Amino acid sequence: MKSRIIKRFLSEIAFSERFGRQMRFIAGPRQSGKTFLARSFLEGIGSGSLYYNWDRREVRSRYRKEPHFFASDALTTNTETPDWVCLDEIHKYGNWKNILKDFYDGYEPDFRFIVTGSARLESFRRSGDSLAGRYFLFHLNPLILPEISGAALESVLPEKDAVSFIRKNIKGKAADVKNLDNLMEYGPFPEPFLSGDSLFTRKWREGYMERIIKEDLRDLTQIHHLEKVLDLIYLLPGKVAAPLSINSLKEDLEINFNTVKNYLNYLNVCYILFELMPYSIKKTRLVKKEKKIYFYDYTNVEKEGPRFENLIALELRTRVDLWNDATTETYDLRYVRTRDGTETDFLILQNNVPWLLIESKLSDKGIERHHYRHADLLGGIPIVQLVKEPDVVKLTAENAFIISAGIFLS
Repeated sequence: MKSRIIKRFLSEIAFSERFGRQMRFIAGPRQSGKTFLARSFLEGIGSGSLYYNWDRREVRSRYRKEPHFFASDALTTNTETPDWVCLDEIHKYGNWKNILKDFYDGYEPDFRFIVTGSARLESFRRSGDSLAGRYFLFHLNPLILPEISGAALESVLPEKDAVSFIRKNIKGKAADVKNLDNLMEYGPFPEPFLSGDSLFTRKWREGYMERIIKEDLRDLTQIHHLEKVLDLIYLLPGKVAAPLSINSLKEDLEINFNTVKNYLNYLNVCYILFELMPYSIKKTRLVKKEKKIYFYDYTNVEKEGPRFENLIALELRTRVDLWNDATTETYDLRYVRTRDGTETDFLILQNNVPWLLIESKLSDKGIERHHYRHADLLGGIPIVQLVKEPDVVKLTAENAFIISAGIFLS
């Protein structure tokens, strides 16, 4: 295992004083680095002793004996008030929302709270809660290339317009081919990526999926017979990079449409996959079509082209999450498909307005004509074709670029 620390962009955003007294909820896939993120921040400010993992029996026992135990521990820290406290996995504990409400309402002037978790924390937010106004939610996704390359947060933030953003991602940058190749081989999760070992990655992936199914999926959904879900998970890597037909899946699995739809929703909530919605405008040639799905761990996608597209999808999804957390604009990631069946892989929206089209290709073969048509249809927005091939930077038409992914994303 390589001993290397990768600085995560979310640390600069989530713990900023700009977000005031609100608790910081940090959700994301298992083993994406949430605990490391929180502990590193606490240790950096001298509050390392104020980290509490509620999976541990001694933490739960101590709470029952001394409900406000963290306040006693804070007496020995070397920080100025307010102290930061991390309550890791507290959402697995009964009555946890009322516990947090009590902590926040009683100690908000003197403490700032970090709450980390995965699937249940995200599903709690979607279902509504009694903590409204007391927290902000942030998402920590797996690693992206600029974090691995050691880039500054500023380098990934958007510019006032998409062309300026594109040019910022070209100027003075060399392709990070090695780390891009390593992401393709070992995936974006910190532990297998840093191992640099294919056998370790395979074993890690098997154990990772088993934990999600046995713990998160069963706990959240109360599904006791998971064979069909496992069959679905086995089928889905072959469906990456194309609109997903639930009708086709229900025939393969021999279950009804709504059951397949529910299973896909469970896999989304448990951070096994994420979905992209198609973008449509009334009275245009853009059509509503099926969603596309991508994996957080794309090493299970065997074909190189779809795996590369999945890598690009996660890189863009993570940027959009960061932009929504760090800027006053609202961003979204979609894809484009027209009535004649032509498609562009990704569309970034800014404040619900088309902002930038992105297509992924393994090699530099030129931009196909339909992508230019899509760009014109969406208001003449820029288009970037990202290629796995290194050292490619081309301007093929006004506001149309072909760029190596290792350059644009690093």
